[in-house]
Amino acid sequence: MSNSQALGSHILMDFRKYNPSIENDGFEVLKIMKAAVQKFGVREVHSHVEEFDGKLSPVGFASVVLIDESHITAHCYSEREILAIDVFTCGPNSPDKIANEIHRSLKSICPNLELISMEKIERFILGD
Repeated sequence: MSNSQALGSHILMDFRKYNPSIENDGFEVLKIMKAAVQKFGVREVHSHVEEFDGKLSPVGFASVVLIDESHITAHCYSEREILAIDVFTCGPNSPDKIANEIHRSLKSICPNLELISMEKIERFILGD
């Protein structure tokens, strides 16, 4: 796919040592994601967070911000201190700035957070 064009890009980030000392951290992460979208002029369509107490699902949360170009999601397993975030955009807005802003903001609520993997994948590949 050396000369292929793509309409979108998807950034996948994996973190460890995610252990902020705040309650309802899923809502705080959702706020961080929404702020990053707004900062770079991407239109938010809908957002939602679901926090899990360990009764039916492992303790943690899932957050999503739907944007007119795709989505941003966060999934956390609190007891394991792991967090995964993906930023998927199509069109003129690159996910790089949004992903970097989210990473920077997460460090403000969790200073020991470690980014252990960041991968960018081209999506909606048009071909040669």
